[in-house]
Amino acid sequence: MAADSFRDYLRLLADNDALVTFDEPVSWDLEASAITMLANRTDGEVPLFESVGATDGDAALVGDPYRGPRSRPWDHLAQAFGLSAGLSGAAYYDAVVDRLRSPREPRLVDPERAPCKDVVHTGGEVDLLSFPWPYVHRSDGGRYSNLHTIVAPDPETEWGRWSSHRMMLHDDALASLLFLAGEQVPNRYYYEYEPRDEPMPVAAVVGAEPAVQCSTEMWIPTGRSEAAFAGGLKDRSVDLVACETNDLYVPATAELVIEGHVLPNERLDEGPFGDYFGYMNGPRRSMPVFAVDAITHRTEPQVPFCVEGTGVGYGQNSSSTLQTAAAGPDATLGLQAAGFDVDAAVPWRFTSRTVWVIATERSYPGVLHELANFVFTTWGMLHIDFFVFVDATVDAHDPRAVLSAIALNADPDTDFHQFGVERMPKVPLNIYQTPDEKGSADVGTSKAKTAKAYIDATSDRPADDDAETETESLRARAQQLLVDAGVSPEPFDLLEQRQYGGGD
Repeated sequence: MAADSFRDYLRLLADNDALVTFDEPVSWDLEASAITMLANRTDGEVPLFESVGATDGDAALVGDPYRGPRSRPWDHLAQAFGLSAGLSGAAYYDAVVDRLRSPREPRLVDPERAPCKDVVHTGGEVDLLSFPWPYVHRSDGGRYSNLHTIVAPDPETEWGRWSSHRMMLHDDALASLLFLAGEQVPNRYYYEYEPRDEPMPVAAVVGAEPAVQCSTEMWIPTGRSEAAFAGGLKDRSVDLVACETNDLYVPATAELVIEGHVLPNERLDEGPFGDYFGYMNGPRRSMPVFAVDAITHRTEPQVPFCVEGTGVGYGQNSSSTLQTAAAGPDATLGLQAAGFDVDAAVPWRFTSRTVWVIATERSYPGVLHELANFVFTTWGMLHIDFFVFVDATVDAHDPRAVLSAIALNADPDTDFHQFGVERMPKVPLNIYQTPDEKGSADVGTSKAKTAKAYIDATSDRPADDDAETETESLRARAQQLLVDAGVSPEPFDLLEQRQYGGGD
């Protein structure tokens, strides 16, 4: 059965010996994030901190709960969607793409039946700092919530728009949101609400069920609802409930919901922050103000957080896993729907928001340039710097296979391509940008442009169907022999990686 709440998901982790509980008090000030960072680096269990010191409420912290095992990062989320454990990357993508082809409209529930309404605080009762928001990195500008779903209005859908924008806490009722122009929800604020001098209603949903958190990471097209695709992911409708102080709907089983408005023409400092690139992103910038109107939550809420940029070369955290397990299948379906012959679009695990691998057939000259241009000029233009194109027969989920394809097939003289100098927009988070290039504080965007690029690591040789069939037959036979001998039921390619000390 699919997980219908964040707590269901934590129980699933515990049943699989993938969760470790800390009973002794820990500090939200670096200690919880340090323990989480070590768990990420060592591929250890997800830490649940039941007691957090120096906070007023009975709330717990959960460090990087969506991080998956390194051999199969999607494994925990697959089980959260009611899929089998142990799926290969290709099998997982096929199953999720199939689910996404059948969105399910959400179901409204009565507020009295919504767990996120166990406790309701409005007006002067609101106190953001009563919850154990972590101070994640030593040089961060403040305490953050960075693993949540922002719900915003959308005139084209009944259920609003869901997206992900980190939030820095300032006091008991104010926060700043990292709104970068070029993304759908910030664009609505900068170019619709603020010019009309109107506050934009939003809700920050903390500790939503896995299908909700995954749909937040997807590039759902305008006019479509993330809520429906979340229902498709788990193969049944997501329960929503009306907010207390605005007209938005939020996931009913969430741990914590923060309702409020993004104020027009007002800014608060945001950052610096240890970002997903693996370095401290700065300088401190001004970002729109989130004024809190109400907080509702479950009894003893459990608050998830992500240690972004666990370290250069250590991409395995909730952020990278959600990109691989959610954004990747969604992009694969989107490219197929656009008419491209794509087997898989897979974020590179170690730089999951900037480099992607696309396994495809080069059906005619120029198709790779056309495909890269399509993505750069639509949903991937801000974050993705370059693509690696490999043959459809290459496992795009296997970093070693992709590097081998680059080494064997990519000619540095003819197969490395740019889209012109300073043509494409870029998110203002890169280490190579100067503070001046990071741009305008008014709309949170970058003045710098980037070239964007792709590597053609496909083979020029036509596939030998007979040889390919024979190879697959031999691999299948070898795997069956291993299973019959009781050696391991794991996929043969994983055993090969272990033989050579490879994998990640």
